Amino acid sequence: MRFGPVPVSEAAGALLVHGQTLGGRKYRKGRILSDDDVGQLIADGVETVTVAIIEADDVGENDAARRLAEAATGDGVGTGIAGTGRVNLFAAHDGIVRIDPAAIDRVNAVDEGITMSTLHPLDRVEAGQVVATVKIIPFAVGEARLAQAEAAARVVGSGLVSVLPYRHRRFALVQTTLPGLAPRLIAKTEGVIRARVEALGSTLGRSDTVAHTPEAIAHALGAARDAGAEIILVVGASATTDRRDVVPAGIEAAKGTVRHFGMPVDPGNLTALADLGGIPVLALPGSARSPRVGGNDILLERMLAGIEVESAHIMGMGVGGLLKEIPSRPLPRMKAAPRDRVDAPRAPRFAAVILAAGQSRRMGAENKLLIRVDGKPMIRRAIDAVAQSGASPVVVVTGHEAERVADAVGGDAVVVHNPDYEDGLSTSLRVGLAALPETCEGALIALGDMPRVGPAHLHKLMAAFDPDAGRAICVPTWNGKRGNPVLWDSQFFDEMSHLSGDVGAKHLIGDNADVVHEVPMDDDSVLLDVDSPAALEELARSGAKIER
Repeated sequence: MRFGPVPVSEAAGALLVHGQTLGGRKYRKGRILSDDDVGQLIADGVETVTVAIIEADDVGENDAARRLAEAATGDGVGTGIAGTGRVNLFAAHDGIVRIDPAAIDRVNAVDEGITMSTLHPLDRVEAGQVVATVKIIPFAVGEARLAQAEAAARVVGSGLVSVLPYRHRRFALVQTTLPGLAPRLIAKTEGVIRARVEALGSTLGRSDTVAHTPEAIAHALGAARDAGAEIILVVGASATTDRRDVVPAGIEAAKGTVRHFGMPVDPGNLTALADLGGIPVLALPGSARSPRVGGNDILLERMLAGIEVESAHIMGMGVGGLLKEIPSRPLPRMKAAPRDRVDAPRAPRFAAVILAAGQSRRMGAENKLLIRVDGKPMIRRAIDAVAQSGASPVVVVTGHEAERVADAVGGDAVVVHNPDYEDGLSTSLRVGLAALPETCEGALIALGDMPRVGPAHLHKLMAAFDPDAGRAICVPTWNGKRGNPVLWDSQFFDEMSHLSGDVGAKHLIGDNADVVHEVPMDDDSVLLDVDSPAALEELARSGAKIER
């Protein structure tokens, strides 16, 4: 192909390489200049134009792109219409895209003007999604080079770029429960799992909830197997942290084998792959209760597409295993882009909920929150610490002696009353979360009876918070023991709002261990809640001035 400026008188039949205005008329890029065009340009006083002249051994950009695309197209892939030297390859159905990276490299190494780009191998794709594109850079390429690229693209088997369809399978779900785990969370988890399975073209049949013991899990697995399940999923009430933990022990008690525990994918670190007489069993992490994409999704997708998954395959998933949310599988309350990539860098917006509704039964007749510590009511000290940390708004949930507590709160915090405070801590948590604005990205859940917790403790929690790095729940510790308050990402607000009974959100920390980050503190203030006369005496011995 010849390329460059030529006299207008020699330009008939050549391609105009730049869109431009000549002689007062607009000519688009790629226009084949006709005899009339040449005559008009001469009449307008144009002397030269930059053109491409296709020679005998050249193949035009569109024909070249079409030929290479057809050579690369494998099973489950269709090709689009050629235009401007480009042809897109589309998925013909939902599934997993299979690509030969070495062959793609060989195609691209033939000539700088012949290019092919693809998705990552084994990416999940939907029908109609572009999985690869062929682009011919110049207006034409030589026949010999194009033939060489076609030969490199003709991979035996399913093709250079193919899409493996999902095969329908019957799933069963086993969930375990512990005291304090809300029935609503069990139901919500089943709904999330069902949606996940159905999105992959399969069905969820049997669903059982059993005690969190190896014996109960083994019995449920046997029942699922006997009912014809082809894949069994297990979600434990408490996170699996070792091969000898409850869920793996239940699998082995059912005569199954744990083939691999743990994976270099986040979220999804605590996933276990097992086998029960030829039936795959996946023990899912707590993050599987959320619809966000995790390591468990990768395993399910590959298994349903007929791709073998072994221990070595899982251990090779680390590169690219730090997963980010993608638009096709959104996480409620989260943005589609990581928070550290918003248009203008800024600090996360944190709110705070201070629980102050309890009846102080262990303290006796006194309301512990109204006891003055170093000149301030105990509840006021908690509010000041949170306010000075920068959290806003500060929501205080009252219950017992609501008017007296509200008087001690003052006017710089939002006071909400929980009329059902006698039904337990979870009801106050629900009321407090409901008062938070939708714009907050996380919230400190604090107790009103921890007067030694100060702004410095809270600043440490806030500085550690980074959901994109797997730090979505930040827990303070002293000498390895966990305390309060806890900083929670907003993605957990819905689950926290569905808790029941006199329990907080402690078990959700266990369920989501893969995104929990412990933040060591410089003192034991995060462990001291003043809920008894003995605790009050300990506070006084530490130097605090107590007025009762």
